[in-house]
Amino acid sequence: MSAAAGDFVTPGNPVSIPEGASLGTGVHETGTGVVATVSGTVVDSSGTISIETTQVETNLPMVGDDVIAEVTKLMPKVAMVRLLHIEKDGGHRDLPALNLFADLFVTQIVDRFLPSPGDAMRTRDIIRARITQVEPNIKATTREAPELGVLSAICPACGVDLETSSAKPDFNVKCPRCDYIGYRVLSNGFGHGHTLGEDVQSLNRTGERWSAAAESGLGHEGARPYLSPVADHRRGMAHDIPAAAAKMRAAITGGGRGGGGGRGGDRKPRVSHACKCTLCLIDTTVPFEPTPGKPIRCRDCMNKVKDGKASREELAAEREILKKARAEAGETMGIKLFVASLSYETSEDELRELFAAHGELKEVSIATDRETGKSRGFAFIKFASRKAGEAALKELNGTDVNGRKLSVQESNDSRGGGGGGGRGGNRGGRGGRDGGRRRRN
Repeated sequence: MSAAAGDFVTPGNPVSIPEGASLGTGVHETGTGVVATVSGTVVDSSGTISIETTQVETNLPMVGDDVIAEVTKLMPKVAMVRLLHIEKDGGHRDLPALNLFADLFVTQIVDRFLPSPGDAMRTRDIIRARITQVEPNIKATTREAPELGVLSAICPACGVDLETSSAKPDFNVKCPRCDYIGYRVLSNGFGHGHTLGEDVQSLNRTGERWSAAAESGLGHEGARPYLSPVADHRRGMAHDIPAAAAKMRAAITGGGRGGGGGRGGDRKPRVSHACKCTLCLIDTTVPFEPTPGKPIRCRDCMNKVKDGKASREELAAEREILKKARAEAGETMGIKLFVASLSYETSEDELRELFAAHGELKEVSIATDRETGKSRGFAFIKFASRKAGEAALKELNGTDVNGRKLSVQESNDSRGGGGGGGRGGNRGGRGGRDGGRRRRN
């Protein structure tokens, strides 16, 4: 039965169209008749049949709209904000995912020199901003009107709501609990929610130079130590590097800034290791202990290989040198064997007696269950000599011990980064990594 004027319909319900009437919004003509496309009441307005819907429209941001947003991320030149509310009538539904975030560029925050967004707002600040662009991404500004800017901010040190302050130029907010002071691009609604309060624009010092005290704390080159939300929560304007962190960084980088933020500090001397270039065989030094069987090249040879100027003969000679070095290193470093299919009754003494017949052993270890302490059926055996280990592998693989045939293989530990001649020993990527480390010397 078709719905007539005054009836409530849902999408797909047939709608009766009187003779001579036209179609309005919310209805669609199909091959079998006219149907409703939205939920609502059928209305006849001067011969036009349409659906009057009670559905609330999505409140999409448009250029010129004022929005309430939360600062979620500070980057060197951009602050990312999450839109919480659009200050206009008509829609009350949640924003679509594509319209949830907006970018606030540093030049659109306040009308004065500002190296970094973190100099005028922090993560978790609530701000009022004006939309300046919606496609392809949303952009906003806080510099076009007195009501735009930070509405609410908490103390990064203790979490108490900040208050305005005029005691010190360019430090326009303070914490009523601790001694934190800082700068925010303030809205006239700061501390008053959505309603406007007193005019605090003079505290923003629009167009003025920064005071000497504030200038020293600005994030020049976009480098702000508190860009991390965790660090931002615990620190204020001054960020001296803790002694433990400075010591750790010096150990990693071989020096750097001390705890006070200055150059120098406790600089760790670099250690140089003497070696020969594996391509031209001249003496050189590297800042790390060379790995036998891996390319070690002087700067000239690194550039020659990088530019593709090394000849085929030179590279072939280097491969022979590396192959010989790997063989020598493998013999001195020994070999580790993986022994599987062990009987649960087999002891380490039995394995030691069986494998020691082929050479000196450095380690015999049967894997055990952490809770029961019983054997898990496999073991690791390390030989002092690679040649002896390889001979034991060949002879003992498949040997019957306590009713089980042993499976003996070389362990992956023997083939990893120790120069034992296994996988990846001569790959360009591994050599390139060594070259990159030398490039920092």
